[in-house]
Amino acid sequence: MALTKEDIANAVRKAIELGKGRRFKQSVELIITFKGFSSKAPEVKFRDTIFLPKGLGKPPKILVIATGDTLLKARGAGVDAFSDSELKALSRRELRKIARSYDWVLVRSDLMASIGRVLGPALGPRGKFPVPVPVSADIVSVVKRYMNTTRLRNKEQLWVGCRVGSEDMEPEDIVENILAVLEHVKGKIKRPLETSTKVYVKTSMGPPVEVFML
Repeated sequence: MALTKEDIANAVRKAIELGKGRRFKQSVELIITFKGFSSKAPEVKFRDTIFLPKGLGKPPKILVIATGDTLLKARGAGVDAFSDSELKALSRRELRKIARSYDWVLVRSDLMASIGRVLGPALGPRGKFPVPVPVSADIVSVVKRYMNTTRLRNKEQLWVGCRVGSEDMEPEDIVENILAVLEHVKGKIKRPLETSTKVYVKTSMGPPVEVFML
């Protein structure tokens, strides 16, 4: 059996149709379940980020934590940004709000140790983590990349899921994003997807639709 673009596109269209009727723009999500693995196997442990070629449709919220020129460039580009001293002055309640509000927290690498201690306890329970950015990196380019990046993460469970678009995107574009994620997963588990996984597509509030491999 083989997994084809047509199989994925059919599942995407059906998932979007079944999920219609909400008063907000729903994300489209991919769910992959694993067969024939132990839940403790390293191949099925994910804490990965994947660039989506067609973007997310509904841009994620990004916070930059930096100093100096990096901080100024982030703010100049209209990105939410804190200096390390501003972040450290926040209360625990405010830090928890940040953890809830932002999908990605990009931290200049020389600040990672101190910011990890401050913000890590709020991000960790939500399955998030600070992302180090090299001091010499162009922060505007990094932000643009993370606008089109999704997160794969699980905890000793035989499935993993991520956002792959939004319901108002063209199904063909969502398919391209799904293929990027599946290729990443295939490279990690080093087994054929057709015999070692089941693949589902759903909207935020809709039921999962299996991608049938023919």
